[in-house]
Amino acid sequence: MLAYLIRRLFAAAVMLVVIILVVFGIFFLVPKWAGVDIALSFVGKQADPAAVEGVREKLGLAEPVYVQAWEFFKGIFAGRTYAAGGDVTNCSAPCFGYSFRTEQSVWPVLTERFPVTLALALGAAVLWLIFGLAAGVLSALKRGTLWDRGAMVVALAGVSLPIYFTGLVSLAVFSYGLGWINGEFVPLEESVTGWFGGMLLPWVTLAFLYAAMYARITRATMMEILGEDYIRTARAKGLKEQVVIRKHAMRSTLTPLLTMLGMDLGALMGGAILTETTFSLPGLGQKVLDAIQNQDLPFILGVVLITSLAVLIANLVVDVLYAVIDPRVRLA
Repeated sequence: MLAYLIRRLFAAAVMLVVIILVVFGIFFLVPKWAGVDIALSFVGKQADPAAVEGVREKLGLAEPVYVQAWEFFKGIFAGRTYAAGGDVTNCSAPCFGYSFRTEQSVWPVLTERFPVTLALALGAAVLWLIFGLAAGVLSALKRGTLWDRGAMVVALAGVSLPIYFTGLVSLAVFSYGLGWINGEFVPLEESVTGWFGGMLLPWVTLAFLYAAMYARITRATMMEILGEDYIRTARAKGLKEQVVIRKHAMRSTLTPLLTMLGMDLGALMGGAILTETTFSLPGLGQKVLDAIQNQDLPFILGVVLITSLAVLIANLVVDVLYAVIDPRVRLA
């Protein structure tokens, strides 16, 4: 198990370096090859020419590509100094960029908003795993029954309906109409109950979409596994049906779901833009939307980096869970 973990950590470290270099290429090399003035993208089209030239010098855009890549890479782990003549701007580690429009380092702003996105993603993940797995397993066990058809119809609706529709409907019914739930976000430090009430509808709305997908995949995977030889052997040995389902079928069913969970959670760490916009949550998704509208490139770059790192970490955790669930993985 230790050797397996060491291999996965080494692979994750290599992938981290590749991700950073790819992000650097996307934001600094590709626009340059396309004839786009990167300095102008950092300060805005209406900026003074002297300001644009100053940012160009601060970013070191005249330096060789390998020097720019090294400064970008080093800044993430050790911080960076942007200097142009006597004008010096410090960006402490981890430096995910610096917005010359708002005169702010990207990292503190993103970390201020990240807890909201994290709470949204984790809370929704708990709900969609519980209800998605339960609905999928029951549908597989009761194949062809009224429950199976009804659950799959609901799952199809969950996959088909966009979040901004289900979110607005839930707000109209449960918040504005019935007044059961507070539809406004309240910081956790102000009120725990207010925070929970403000997060409940976003959790349910986001979980409805993902629970529908997980239910359909769980049903299909479970029906396939229930037809395997080792399941028939377990039943022939006289094991109780609950033991067969829990100890044999469910462990194999969880493998593809863990892959999905790692990818979904990692992607949501970059912000659930539609959900956060619909419910006015001050998370990363709302920030990246504002950055796109204002063409604030450093914040977009920072969110891309955070999302990429979150997907990497989530997949590393999933690899470890694979080894826990299936011994064949760590013995391979």
